[in-house]
Amino acid sequence: MTPEQIAARIDHTLLAAVSTESEIVRICGEAKTYGFATVCVNPYWVPVAARELAGSAVGLTTVIGFPLGASRTEIKAAEAADAIAAGATEIDMVLNVGALKSGLLEDVKRDIEAVVTACKDKAQVKVIIETCYLTDEEKRQASLLCKEAGADFVKTSTGFGTGGATVEDIALIRHVVGPDMGIKASGGVRDLDIARKLIQAGATRLGASSSIAIVTGGTAQGY
Repeated sequence: MTPEQIAARIDHTLLAAVSTESEIVRICGEAKTYGFATVCVNPYWVPVAARELAGSAVGLTTVIGFPLGASRTEIKAAEAADAIAAGATEIDMVLNVGALKSGLLEDVKRDIEAVVTACKDKAQVKVIIETCYLTDEEKRQASLLCKEAGADFVKTSTGFGTGGATVEDIALIRHVVGPDMGIKASGGVRDLDIARKLIQAGATRLGASSSIAIVTGGTAQGY
């Protein structure tokens, strides 16, 4: 794939706690310049990003239950609805990792379903399963629950855990969800080579703060 084609699959991301309004404005401008799929910002900054992206083809992603996934289901659904009302077009929610590891699979599924319902016909839903904390079997369970609950994507990582996307995890998730569901690789995607490998393994979207380095052939540190 060409750098331009890869750019169209990137969620240009800025989720640091110290992110400022001027930095949000900057990444929105970069997304329009390079043709990124969306910008990904924390919920507080959604109105600013919506203003900056108005009239462009760039979508607006925000994160829900971030970064731990341990918010109550009702709060996640309300947070998603509020973000959509403010201009978000894609919602990246964090799966309840602790519930998954406790074997409370129906609770995990209902949690996802509540956000999917809040977003129905308004925004796509990506579910962050935080692969760095899961066994391979838990990754399979989580991915299947995402599919059964009606999510649009399985996403690997918040970027705030102990590890990010790997080719092996993308291949595992793709095997579980089949050929049609979206997969977002995030965390540690910092150059064009790894971006291409992740896409080849089955990723359809990439989350990165090193987006410009990726599409210009450089290497950067970051999400």
